[in-house]
Amino acid sequence: MKHIPLPAELREGGVILVDKPYEWTSFDAVNKLKKLLKAKVGHAGTLDPLATGLLICCAGKYTKKISEYQKLPKEYTGIFHLGEVTPTYDLESEPGPFGDYEAITEQQIAEASKQFTGDIMQLPPIHSAIKKEGKRAYEYARAGKEIKLEPRPVQITEFEITAIQLPEVHFRVVCSTGTYIRSLAHDFGQALGCGAYLQELRRTKIGEFSVDDAYTPARLMEAWKEV
Repeated sequence: MKHIPLPAELREGGVILVDKPYEWTSFDAVNKLKKLLKAKVGHAGTLDPLATGLLICCAGKYTKKISEYQKLPKEYTGIFHLGEVTPTYDLESEPGPFGDYEAITEQQIAEASKQFTGDIMQLPPIHSAIKKEGKRAYEYARAGKEIKLEPRPVQITEFEITAIQLPEVHFRVVCSTGTYIRSLAHDFGQALGCGAYLQELRRTKIGEFSVDDAYTPARLMEAWKEV
């Protein structure tokens, strides 16, 4: 674990790697740092509340570097849950039955993963922050209104199945910025014919930055109390 930069260093300008806790929003983490540092802070790449892992936070003059960090490829690990689907493609909404997964073989799972490797077109989730006619897509979805989102080009350079314990499929993915792992879970389930949702997600890398070098907000508060 690397040295934790001191608040005085970060106020001038610097990067702090945060391991975002479960159910925190990315803005929760940023706001906590703002209060602790009493400085301008931003983050390079949002994580959904139910996801954990690496958040690059920039303070002071380093906020100008946010856009270049956002362009870096991301690595995620997590779990797809087969046989059920949810409106949000994850556990922010209630799962419902879709199809039988018990006859799904390891070979079918491996073949399905190949379909989503390389340059692909991906349809973002309707429950997303993408703007459509001045509103966020999730605002339409929550109001029960139908809107059409267009597929977007994304790149998945690595899609590894790390364990299969049906109905759970564990994975590791390396992808371009803008890739929705929730959509990948949904599309993966559709390809298998049994449905799936994203049960668990953790961001482990952004470019060369690793969650192994990140600190929880609680650890930062504890360390900075000592100075």
